[in-house]
Amino acid sequence: MKGNHKAFAGGALFALNVFILVLLVAGDGLVVPQWLQPVGRLHPLILHFPIVILMLAMVLEFFRFRAEFVNEKFYQYFTNYLLVLGALLSSLTVIMGLLLSREPGYEGGNLLWHKWFGVSVAFVGYGVYLIRNTSKYTATLAKTGALVTVFCLIVAGHFGANLTHGDDFVLGPVMDKEKNKVPIDKAFVYQDVIRPIFEAKCQSCHNADKMKGGLILASQAAILKGGKNGKLFVPGDPAMSLLLQRVHMPESEKKHMPPTGKPQLTDEEKVLLYLWVKNKPDFKKKVIDLPATDSLRMIAATLLKPAESAEEIYDFSAADDKEIKKLNNNYRVIYPLAKESPALAVNIYNKSTYNIKALDELSPIKRQVVSLDLNKMPVKDADLKTIAQFENLRRLNLNFSDVTGAGLKELASLKLLKSLSLAGVKLNAADVKQLAAIKSLTELAIWDTGLKTADLLPLQKANKHITLLTGFKDDGRPLKLTSPQLKNTAVIFKQSYLLQLGNPIKGTDIRYTTDGSAPDSIRAISYKPGALFTQNTVIRARAFKAGWIGSDTVQFNIYKSTYTPDSISFLTYPDSKYKGSGAKTMIDKELGSGNFGDGKWLASQKELELLMWFNKPVDLHTINLNVMRNTGPQIFLPTKVEVWGGTDQSHLKLLGSVTPAAPLKNDSYSIMNLECKLKNGQPISCIKLVTRPLKSVPAWHPAKGKPAWVFMDEVFLN
Repeated sequence: MKGNHKAFAGGALFALNVFILVLLVAGDGLVVPQWLQPVGRLHPLILHFPIVILMLAMVLEFFRFRAEFVNEKFYQYFTNYLLVLGALLSSLTVIMGLLLSREPGYEGGNLLWHKWFGVSVAFVGYGVYLIRNTSKYTATLAKTGALVTVFCLIVAGHFGANLTHGDDFVLGPVMDKEKNKVPIDKAFVYQDVIRPIFEAKCQSCHNADKMKGGLILASQAAILKGGKNGKLFVPGDPAMSLLLQRVHMPESEKKHMPPTGKPQLTDEEKVLLYLWVKNKPDFKKKVIDLPATDSLRMIAATLLKPAESAEEIYDFSAADDKEIKKLNNNYRVIYPLAKESPALAVNIYNKSTYNIKALDELSPIKRQVVSLDLNKMPVKDADLKTIAQFENLRRLNLNFSDVTGAGLKELASLKLLKSLSLAGVKLNAADVKQLAAIKSLTELAIWDTGLKTADLLPLQKANKHITLLTGFKDDGRPLKLTSPQLKNTAVIFKQSYLLQLGNPIKGTDIRYTTDGSAPDSIRAISYKPGALFTQNTVIRARAFKAGWIGSDTVQFNIYKSTYTPDSISFLTYPDSKYKGSGAKTMIDKELGSGNFGDGKWLASQKELELLMWFNKPVDLHTINLNVMRNTGPQIFLPTKVEVWGGTDQSHLKLLGSVTPAAPLKNDSYSIMNLECKLKNGQPISCIKLVTRPLKSVPAWHPAKGKPAWVFMDEVFLN
């Protein structure tokens, strides 16, 4: 190395290493000015250069004193240049890393180990450079220096990868994940279903070592605490939860999580997080504590191991997938109990369409059915003969069915039946004999059957291993009623809407209002079958019963849509991430949920235009547009909605428009109807609907200046 080059390199190395010492001594007292922060953030960008160069230099240094290389000038010069370049770049990288570590969100064990081994790389590399051309430098020192430098490089890189990508990043792909799977009967919802999502996709940035946004996702306490932007979720309300808002943002958005370039959440993982928040997160609930039909449990069952019990070892093969697919329909759901398990569960819904055919049609898969749910179905005694043919049945739910004690004798032939639910089925003392004949039972639900404690003594004597679920025992404290339920299958109607409300607790008085006020037990309207509505209505309902605490208020929105276009198409297109099922999303009579990523919404940050056609002209007076407001993920109401109409696309005139109020900082989440009244004196064959989004998010919003989103999912024509 020429003298001037050597002097410059030596001076630069000395200055850089002194600066490293200054940064280390300054410690927590160091405040990095904002203009210098970009320099620190270059650390991940350039660190690969010194790793490669220094690694190569140390390999050459290790063999430097071998006979064939010791007098080779090119070898010696080349090694010297590599070492100087590697040492310089290492020192620069360490300085950048120390600056970056002073930013919020970086702390903990991984950071400390990464920092000190990184500093060691710089110091050892500089030390080797200082002594390598002196007389005291021997082959032993060369090999020792090379090995120590490479060791420090590897360890620093390991902890750096943990900081950036999470623990076990390197070995993660080859680790046996099946070995760590938990059986479904032992799995907890958070611990074994939700936490692995956080570990794989979130904890690389939100851990005790690297708290981006002040958020840690490594413990229950930290998750509940949230970060600098507030709580992570609102229990029971995914739409208002920061967690769901961030993961459903487009990847192009700065606040989208995980950040672009990181492993993204799958659709299944997003659904699991949505369902977890919707069910009000419980960190101690087991998966099997969820109802068998719960969506979260059904998805979790595909990720977890089957229960570790003799019951889960089946001596039959799996059913034909095509046969299962053919048997699934709107009133019957068939699904495997666990991933790769041949055992099937069947749930049958819709009381009005049930008949014996729903069971007879299951004949091709009767050997594989181990769970059958007929809750609230009008099952008769004669149907039990068909059910008795499901030879491998383990669980049977006949709650609130029409079976009698006499018909239960048919179930005695089911030698594997473990769990039987007869809640709400009227039984008497004589029927207990039929239950005692089912020798395999270990669990029997018989609350609200009319049986008394004394009636059950013969059953307990005949089967000492049986657990009897007899329901609520009065301890003198009033219970809270469950909220009223809407029995109607649809909320959009054409002419009139016959309201059907119910409550699982018998004898409740359901009260409702239609003026937006909270219903009480005195002034609100008492629900009676036959309540008819002919206009868009917001129904707020609450259940009351003497001796009980009134239920929470629940709201149902019903919408009138007299006309449905014969065709609909886009003139300008929505964003590809939120395109629903195309233009028909606006007239399919299916409303999107509070989860704006559910695939039922159209969205755009630009003007969106739709064209609707009617084969026969219609007399329109109002158009209502269903839209979402959720300011967290930049979803605002449109600045204007215009309705154009005429006899065809070439002869349209403005019939009306609506301009929502300017957005305010405290605007709450809402799904609402924007009504546009039309000035029209003649029938219309063609309608053009135009929605204009907010061009710039208000200054009070974190995304100020960016274009807002408009989300819409249905149009009502009257």
